[in-house]
Amino acid sequence: MAEEEGPTVELRQRRKLKSSENKESAKEEKICDTPMPERAPKHVLFQRFAKIFIGCLAAVTSGMMYALYLSAYHERKFWFSNRQELEREITFQGDSAIYYSYYKDMLKAPSFERGVYELTHNNKTVSLKTINAVQQMSLYPELIASVLYQATGSNEIIEPVYFYIGIVFGLQGIYVTALFVTSWLMSGTWLAGMLTVAWFIINRVDTTRIEYSIPLRENWALPYFACQIAALTGYLKSNLNTYGERFCYLLMSASTYTFMMMWEYSHYLLFLQAISLFLLDSFSLEQSEKVHEVYKIYIFSLFLGYLLQFENSALLVSPLLSLVVALMLAKCLQLNVKKGTFIAKIMKVINFYLVCTLTVTLNIIMKMFVPHKENGHMLKFLEVKFGLNMTKNFTMNWLLCQESLQAPSQDFFLRLTQSSLLPFYVLVLIICFLSMMQVIFRRINGKSLKETITLEDGRIGGRPEIIYHVIHTILLGSLAMVIEGLKYLWTPYVCMLAAFGVCSPELWMTLFKWLRLRTVHPVLLFFPRLMTELMELQEFYDPDTVELMTWIKRQAPVAAVFAGSPQLMGAIKLCTGWMVTSLPLYNDDDLLKRNENVYQIYSKRSAEDIYKILTSYKANYLIVEDAICNEVGTMRGCRVKDLLDIANGHVVCEEGDKLTYSKYGRFCHEVKINYSPYVNYFTRVYWNRSYFVYKINTVISFQS
Repeated sequence: MAEEEGPTVELRQRRKLKSSENKESAKEEKICDTPMPERAPKHVLFQRFAKIFIGCLAAVTSGMMYALYLSAYHERKFWFSNRQELEREITFQGDSAIYYSYYKDMLKAPSFERGVYELTHNNKTVSLKTINAVQQMSLYPELIASVLYQATGSNEIIEPVYFYIGIVFGLQGIYVTALFVTSWLMSGTWLAGMLTVAWFIINRVDTTRIEYSIPLRENWALPYFACQIAALTGYLKSNLNTYGERFCYLLMSASTYTFMMMWEYSHYLLFLQAISLFLLDSFSLEQSEKVHEVYKIYIFSLFLGYLLQFENSALLVSPLLSLVVALMLAKCLQLNVKKGTFIAKIMKVINFYLVCTLTVTLNIIMKMFVPHKENGHMLKFLEVKFGLNMTKNFTMNWLLCQESLQAPSQDFFLRLTQSSLLPFYVLVLIICFLSMMQVIFRRINGKSLKETITLEDGRIGGRPEIIYHVIHTILLGSLAMVIEGLKYLWTPYVCMLAAFGVCSPELWMTLFKWLRLRTVHPVLLFFPRLMTELMELQEFYDPDTVELMTWIKRQAPVAAVFAGSPQLMGAIKLCTGWMVTSLPLYNDDDLLKRNENVYQIYSKRSAEDIYKILTSYKANYLIVEDAICNEVGTMRGCRVKDLLDIANGHVVCEEGDKLTYSKYGRFCHEVKINYSPYVNYFTRVYWNRSYFVYKINTVISFQS
């Protein structure tokens, strides 16, 4: 038996050896059969180069044409070149006037260092208050613009106001160029970029506020965010080469940091982006390494921004930092579990719960140990907005009455539907979402997917850059459905996503090969509407405000302090440079309280009460606006005087409240009559059809 076993064992070994040799030979045959990569023919390379060149040319041209269009439209609307400097400055309304006034202050400063010091230790804007205007109002755009204006020698060529608005219009050109490139990267054709730009301009009322408030922070910041989105889209692509990946990473890093420096609310928008990337990573739709590299960019930008923004504690207590740190810690705690197993699915759920718990815990801990002045009034506003709390507070109710903070109106959806944007967007979103869910379920069930997806596969939900945009646009859209002002963040990406879907063969191959859509193409609506707008001659005519500013500059003492509505105070600060009691800014609790107190001039309170309020802020002059005092036609209960009556308890607010009558008439009416005791405290020194200016008496002489 032992002798027989030897040959048997030897035979088995030979068979095993033979089988292994067969495998090796099969591998060699497979390698030999695999065609070696050949160089593409010259005509193919030429076609690729021509496609890229034409696409880049179209993208840059679209941006330049849009910037020129904005400049021409602005000129036709305000007759800007034919106006005097004072009339030009009046076109900057509200908080826009404040931003531009600091740009003027920087140009007047003897040196850049001195100008920065005066802004960071500013006591010439708000009475009895020294503020760091650079940090509190994010004045980095004005600092950069002033440096460029003087360093490039533009002061000998162009006026400061044209240089300032020219930069903003140029950034808007970069904005649409970035949207063009993003849609091009997603669809593979630059025609999608052209359609994106067309839809963006057709729906300009809902995509940008550039026409009404040029210096707004978002007009400076969102172009950089669009560049970051374009770089992130390219970075997430699976077929990107090493050089392209490095370029996208560098561009993404630079644009993320710049975006964070330009806008005080930028880290909230990046927080939504981080959530989108976290969900993308959770569903295993992209390599975790790439996503975590983006997290590192967030951390670097946050800490660098913290140092260069005068140790801005708001960045340390931001939800973005808490989320990114939680994601990093969760990654360190993850176990190497084979994908597709039951344990792996359980670990996914645990990881998701762990990240959410760590984020909330870290944010609470940071707020406990880091001194910060977070926008507490905004949290209270959200509580009232969602019905979690009720209040009679003037500031809260005034914010709720602002059109930009209400839910979108039906006109908004009607405009998007008439331009054919909304129907295409909904269709594209549904297709991409269903395809994404199909891919997710296949991964959950442990089925492997092809690394490279071809057009014939019809599986657009497997592309990580597409799914990122789907998740991100759903998050932005959810917020825009609650607060209309956020539509300016959502609608541009609606244009981009809809254009990508319309021009993407892969999307139609996914689910609707048989569907034929018949509609008026948006491009046909493009040029006629724009030409009509440019041909219309408009005129900005506000002689009452011009007369008021002229009187202040000629008659008021240089050390005078003016009190009035925050919007008017912003214009006075820009056009005259005089000190004011309040500003149209809503990120500071003290300024909000000042606004509410000064607004009491339109309430039913005594002359003595108003006098005490104004003198507590060292005000010398009071300006009453007839438009606010006699306000009609606004939403019921949203007039300033109505909100003041509610806050002061002079009307019935809810069932069960007692009706309280004020024994005083409305101050803005009574002070115009010029009888005691109002003339004892206030002396009218100027008036026109819109404004009444009263000098606040320093010596009170009571008359009978």
